[in-house]
Amino acid sequence: MSEKVRVRFAPSPTGPLHIGGVRTALYNYLFAKKHGGDFLLRIEDTDQNRYVEGAEQYIIEALNWLNIPYDEGPNKEGNCAPYRQSERKELYKQYADALIESGNAYYAFDTSEELDAHRKDHEEKGKTFIYNWHNRLKLNNSLVLSGEETQQKIDNGDEYVIRFKSPENEMLMLHDIIRGGIEVDSNILDDKVLFKSDGMPTYHLANIVDDHLMNITHVIRGEEWLPSLALHVLLYRAFGWKAPEFAHLPLILKPTGNGKLSKRDGDKMGFPVFPLQWKTAEGDIFTGYREDGYLPEAVVNMLAFLGWNPGTEQEIFSLEELVEAFELERVHKAGAKFDPEKTKWFQNQYLQQVDDATLSEDFIQFLKEKRVSTDSDLDITKIVSILKERATFVNDLWEQGSFFFEAPSNYDKKASAKAFKEETPELLRKVVDIIENEEDFSAENLSEKVKGWITSENIGFGKVMMPLRLSLVGEMKGPDVFEILSILGKEEGVARINKAIETIA
Repeated sequence: MSEKVRVRFAPSPTGPLHIGGVRTALYNYLFAKKHGGDFLLRIEDTDQNRYVEGAEQYIIEALNWLNIPYDEGPNKEGNCAPYRQSERKELYKQYADALIESGNAYYAFDTSEELDAHRKDHEEKGKTFIYNWHNRLKLNNSLVLSGEETQQKIDNGDEYVIRFKSPENEMLMLHDIIRGGIEVDSNILDDKVLFKSDGMPTYHLANIVDDHLMNITHVIRGEEWLPSLALHVLLYRAFGWKAPEFAHLPLILKPTGNGKLSKRDGDKMGFPVFPLQWKTAEGDIFTGYREDGYLPEAVVNMLAFLGWNPGTEQEIFSLEELVEAFELERVHKAGAKFDPEKTKWFQNQYLQQVDDATLSEDFIQFLKEKRVSTDSDLDITKIVSILKERATFVNDLWEQGSFFFEAPSNYDKKASAKAFKEETPELLRKVVDIIENEEDFSAENLSEKVKGWITSENIGFGKVMMPLRLSLVGEMKGPDVFEILSILGKEEGVARINKAIETIA
């Protein structure tokens, strides 16, 4: 590419960032980094009525947690600052005025009551009211008023909007990187409002002006903006500017049924649809991937595959590998179904890659929050290393290995009925004798000595191993029983076995 690639993620701060928005940010980031370009964050807050306190900071924190930070944006001022549209509002009026001067836009003085009457009249005739070429010369605007009449209305303080004058009888040939060629008949386009009576631009004007002034080369955004593509291309043409290339991403769909993934789907099926936890002003709390224990790398990898594939069998990608492999041309046109179980699979894969020392620190923090003492001689790093293969989240380590920290107070009824027999106390006493005489308390040595005795005495392994596991764990679960015994240590291990003997007796 001859010019430097510059892309932007331009969310509105109207609440928490949905994972669909996160994926848009990710694809922009990957594309920019693939081509040595810049990734910008622009806050599109022109609709002050929908502004939500804390939403902007939430967006920034989410991008940072996912390790896809922006190069320019709020608090990272580049040459195109400011990056909040509310701080740029003085810019937009001059561009709206320029469109009026060039004949590509006009003042419209129609009141909401007048427009409602037109809509109602059309509905009664089985039609849809569209403000465009076929009726604009019959409505209350500067196309039918003289220059003096228009200026008089403005001077009088009459409320007005500035509308784009869409062309008549033109077949527009548009191009989308993902979807290819798109034809749009200009006759079906309405004359969109570009500038509102409150002195603020609409999304369409502010978006185009900012993308131009920020030298955006590629606009990568959600499929919901595809109907606006024709207008945006026409606006670039009206200004005499070179339009960026466009790519419209497919929707993220519900796991079951049809339609776009929503917060309700997450609530119903028990998975997050936001990257971070969100607390509303009313006190409602919506869970996030971070608070649910997901690793950011797993979330990024999962999102990358929601609508894109590398064309190979590889599924686990580091961020650097994603940058290298990512191509917009490999993004699908069709919507991508969200799969909560696949998301957990990614999490499990990434948890296995975390080194034991780091995972131990996270587990210790988890234990402290549960008020579980970590002051004993237990080797938590070793506990983590033997449990993590079966774990998806840090809290799974507790569910699988709580017995390391809490001796069983009772024994699984079904398993103990099968394992605890009349001869069990005597067999367990022999196990105690063996392990009490061992200085080498490694799992390997304990296994060799106990299993050697079982074999030499021609005892069925189940008669010893089942009650031994129950005495140490309380259930028929957990890793190798001699690994458990080695970690617990001689004193604790003997105490637990003796307690089981007493219970059986």
